[in-house]
Amino acid sequence: MNKKIALGLIPLVFLAILISAGSCKKEEILGKNLFVYGADLSYVNQILEHGGVYRDNGQVKDPYQIFKDHGANLVRLRLWHTPTWTKDAYGSAGTKMYNDLEDVKVAIRRSKAAGLAVNLDFHYSDTWADPQKQVIPAAWSGLDSNILVDSVYQYTYQVLKTLNEEGLMPEMVQVGNEINPGMLLPFGSHVSFGWLKLGEFINSGIKAVRDISANSTIKPLIILHVAQPENVKWWFSNITLWGGVSDFDIVGFSYYSKWSNVSISKISQYVADFKKTYQKEVMIVETAYPWTGDNADNYNNIFSAEDVEPGYPITPEGQLKYMTDLTQAIRDGGGMGIMVWEPAWITSSAKDLWGTGSAWENCTFFDFNGNANPAMGFMK
Repeated sequence: MNKKIALGLIPLVFLAILISAGSCKKEEILGKNLFVYGADLSYVNQILEHGGVYRDNGQVKDPYQIFKDHGANLVRLRLWHTPTWTKDAYGSAGTKMYNDLEDVKVAIRRSKAAGLAVNLDFHYSDTWADPQKQVIPAAWSGLDSNILVDSVYQYTYQVLKTLNEEGLMPEMVQVGNEINPGMLLPFGSHVSFGWLKLGEFINSGIKAVRDISANSTIKPLIILHVAQPENVKWWFSNITLWGGVSDFDIVGFSYYSKWSNVSISKISQYVADFKKTYQKEVMIVETAYPWTGDNADNYNNIFSAEDVEPGYPITPEGQLKYMTDLTQAIRDGGGMGIMVWEPAWITSSAKDLWGTGSAWENCTFFDFNGNANPAMGFMK
């Protein structure tokens, strides 16, 4: 987005975290029915530092703990290379970057302190990487494609090495974010340079994860991620057949009804098909649905009152039903889990390049006063 597994494959620390979380029965985990309930909380640190307040039943609480208490067992976090723009957005008042490695460390510590596992999402860019753009980090500008392949390895390895040394190794790692067109364009474009070249970039990142795993108690599961279920088969078939990419664990995709032609009623079929075709676990790693068409600030929202799906009114109850039905569809298809995108991006004085506040507050799991909404209950 601008944004079961066999017991032997579950990292032991991940397993321990999930057992201690209390949101899943022990026998469900040990009986191979592990299901991941994840929340992308990448904005949370910035929001907390800019006036945002989270409440559960009217009581101010740590947002990581709120999600844990309602059944989440994993936090997804994006990582940008050198996002100086996140500091520059505040002008002379800017003191730090967000979603860089230092900010991610803070978020991982908070996540693990709450008993939550982590999915680290490498964007391999200084800014949003998605189907519309995959911009090479400024630090890598001017490098030829072969050196860029090595840069992906070195960067991925060093980030994970640093996290591992500080006891912050993530339980899952995404090698790229919504890489439908490829990554590190134009060099990693499958259209311009072919699937084999894109495969070199992806395999370089995968190798770095596997290599650092050899020296880590936690051995992250690797996710490859594209946007929208209708794009999964052509993309994964090409990257595995022509790109030479096979050493990954999870087929991940974004599912937003606003931009997809696939209805919830078809999701279980898609998930089952992906699972059978690629012999991998399958997860939705980004999704969301609004609970209101109103705005809490002057930052225009991405979802509007017109983006309603039949049977799912844009109300708190409609949002809960949407999340519940979508989760059941993933389960019915044999999927491994669901991750909700930025369900805590409430309005605050936080800034980005396009506005102050939030373009997503009507899709969060909190009302405009920061109180947890009914949709938080879909995880239980």
